[in-house]
Amino acid sequence: MKYDSISDICKKAEEENRKISELVLKDQAVLMEKNEDDLKHTMKTMLEVMRKSTKEGLDPDKRSTSGLSGGDAYKMEQKVKVGQTVSGPIIGKALAKALSTAENNACMGKIVAAPTAGSCGIIPAVLMTIAEERKLDDEQLVMAMFTASAVGMVIANKASISGAEGGCQAECGSASAMAAAALVELCGGTPEMVEHACAISLKSVLGLVCDPVAGLVEIPCIKRNAVGAANAFVAAELALAGIESKIPVDEVIQAMKSVGDCIIPALKETADGGLAATPTAKKYMKQIFG
Repeated sequence: MKYDSISDICKKAEEENRKISELVLKDQAVLMEKNEDDLKHTMKTMLEVMRKSTKEGLDPDKRSTSGLSGGDAYKMEQKVKVGQTVSGPIIGKALAKALSTAENNACMGKIVAAPTAGSCGIIPAVLMTIAEERKLDDEQLVMAMFTASAVGMVIANKASISGAEGGCQAECGSASAMAAAALVELCGGTPEMVEHACAISLKSVLGLVCDPVAGLVEIPCIKRNAVGAANAFVAAELALAGIESKIPVDEVIQAMKSVGDCIIPALKETADGGLAATPTAKKYMKQIFG
């Protein structure tokens, strides 16, 4: 497969009566000249790192070197435990896991760049949360990761997954679309539903700029991971209900590319604009770097 169209991949899966993950696994085994079990083993290793990262950031005393982040995942988890979340336990758990992974990254913990370090919390949060809720096993999660990977490859080929090139829409947006795709498949959705979930999630973050305070992947990146996880659940929920995106997913990806090209350099990971240019952000910059 060329991985230049999500729609084509979904249509091929429908035609062959396969899940997207099965199609991708078979294709990658041929392309990489490896057997399918080896590829699944590699993916399971990544899954284990993801699982661990969703827990390590829950340490209430863990702080990043800058002092800008740490402790928020623990706060969210506590609200979930006592049943005080506004959005319910599933979204609450996903938020806690997304924050935990992103905070773990800021504290130099081991994460999986999925597809980038700045967006590392979204896919793990969605996978681990739905696994707990639906009692899914690792085999199912590993296969869903192949579906997510296909989406990521198409976006990378047709647009970008780099904040420096396309803004945060290219990082957290791409991760959210990948997570939504995996979630739809895990919940029994069709390849066509996967397609719509990707489109809905990406449409929701078009134009999102990359403006890291002090140039660090902490503010606002960590909280955007939580929002990205919630966005994935919303997109999947809509798609699973049969709600369709009026704009085809591949056109949404092209729109993301066009928007990214229009974003000025100050809003693409340079820390020269957006939130990074606010008075408070400048104080943090001086506090950290002098």
